[in-house]
Amino acid sequence: MPEGPVTVDLPDGRRLEAWTAGETGAPGVLFHVGTPAAGTPFAPVVDATLARECRFVTYSRPGYSGSTRLEGRSVGDCAADVAALLDALSLEHVLTVGWSGGGPHALACAALLPDRVTAAATLAGVAPWDAEGLAWLDGMAEENLAEFGATVDGPDALLRFLEPLVADRMDVTAETVADGLGSLLTDVDRAALTGEFAEFLAETNRAAISSGPWGWLDDDLAFARDWGFALDEIDVPVTIWHGRHDAMVPTTHGEWLADRVPNGRRRILDDEGHLSLVLRFGTILDELRAPAA
Repeated sequence: MPEGPVTVDLPDGRRLEAWTAGETGAPGVLFHVGTPAAGTPFAPVVDATLARECRFVTYSRPGYSGSTRLEGRSVGDCAADVAALLDALSLEHVLTVGWSGGGPHALACAALLPDRVTAAATLAGVAPWDAEGLAWLDGMAEENLAEFGATVDGPDALLRFLEPLVADRMDVTAETVADGLGSLLTDVDRAALTGEFAEFLAETNRAAISSGPWGWLDDDLAFARDWGFALDEIDVPVTIWHGRHDAMVPTTHGEWLADRVPNGRRRILDDEGHLSLVLRFGTILDELRAPAA
């Protein structure tokens, strides 16, 4: 069973860092990580995928870990990278899931790669910055308000904001990762962030910023500009998952998306938060596979 890191040479000379597990001919599940995060495998998510006889794939977006930066990228730019990754792995079709900052990127692939993506899901994903009728920042914890305040002030201001955060997280551990998130953690998320989950979150944070703040900076800037595609371009089934105990991306984002994504299905869970939601990956994958079947 092939398992491990993969490096893809892209047509423009960049390199994309990825990771895969599962049988070569099995149906693919592409996981878009959050912000900031690298394409680090989380064992329960991988195990849930393999248990359903699917092939797990994840990757680091440009600027994170070993993936070459693409300055000025839009959310939609991920589609070309994903197409190259799928070609390299001989995957014709995939289901795709995006968690947190990965949510918009899963939607981009659903919109721009309709011949490759058969269904998509977002987990606590953000809505577009210019979402009509949505107060984008309302309900976010203080740390996110400050971060996106710096984002709207431009790249230089955002870089000044992120640099001390990157320095603080370089050596983050399972024991310190929760404290570093401060009021971004609700009680539900803080209770979930222990043991193997805390180890994973610390590891993916360290890997994400190992090459500097660039992936994180470019993600934030991409969220706050035109995404490079329209939601009404999506023509595959999409499930929008969100927890009501979410101080990073308020539930209003999930509700807004569910009302506007074509073929969107709303799954708002009263007992989940921003982080804890991913621990339901088996259930999420079961529902994701149903329309494709």
